[in-house]
Amino acid sequence: MKKKLIDFVKPPDKWIAPVLISVGVFIGLGIYVFYIARAYSYLSDDPKTCVNCHIMAPQYATWSHSAHREVATCSDCHIPHDNIFNKYLFKAKDGMRHATVFTMRAEPQVIFIKDEGKQVVQENCIRCHTHLISDDKLKAFKPNVHRNIDDRLCWNCHRETPHGRVNSLSSVPNARVPIPESPLPDWLQKHEQQD
Repeated sequence: MKKKLIDFVKPPDKWIAPVLISVGVFIGLGIYVFYIARAYSYLSDDPKTCVNCHIMAPQYATWSHSAHREVATCSDCHIPHDNIFNKYLFKAKDGMRHATVFTMRAEPQVIFIKDEGKQVVQENCIRCHTHLISDDKLKAFKPNVHRNIDDRLCWNCHRETPHGRVNSLSSVPNARVPIPESPLPDWLQKHEQQD
C-alpha cells in the first residue's frame, strides 16, 4: 500500500527535465526583465530614477533648478514617511502604475498628480515645514497666513514650488536630464548600429 501511494505522488521521470527547463526559462526571463526595466533602481531614493522613463523629464528639470534640490529628493515629497512598510507599499503601487502606463504608451501629454499622491505631498509639506507653519514671528507679521492649512493644499498658495507651473511633456523640450545607460549588451548595441 505504501509503495503505491509513493509511486502515485512521485512525478514521472520524463516530466522532470521539461519542467525544470521551463521554470529556468521563466526565472531567467523574470530576472532579465527586472534588469532591463531597472526595477532595482526604484528601491533607492535617487531622483535620477524618476527619469528612467522620459515622461518625467520636465518634473526632473524643474526640480533640479529649484531650491528643493538642495534639501529634498522626489521621494522626500512624493512618498509617505510614516513607516517603512507604507513607504515601500506606496512606491510599489505608484511605480507599477507608472510602469504600466509607460509600457502601454498611454501617458498623457499633461501629467497630473492623483488624489492619493496629493495627500502624501500635503503631509510631507507639513512634515518638513512645521516650523514655518507654527512660527510665532510669522504669525505676528501675518496673523492669518496659514489659517486654512487644514482645508487647503499647500501648493494652492505656493504654486511655484518646486516644479513651477510646468506639467506638460513639451514645456521644457531641451531640458538637461540624466539619460539612463542602455541595458542592452554591447554586442547587441553594435548589431543595432549596423542595421
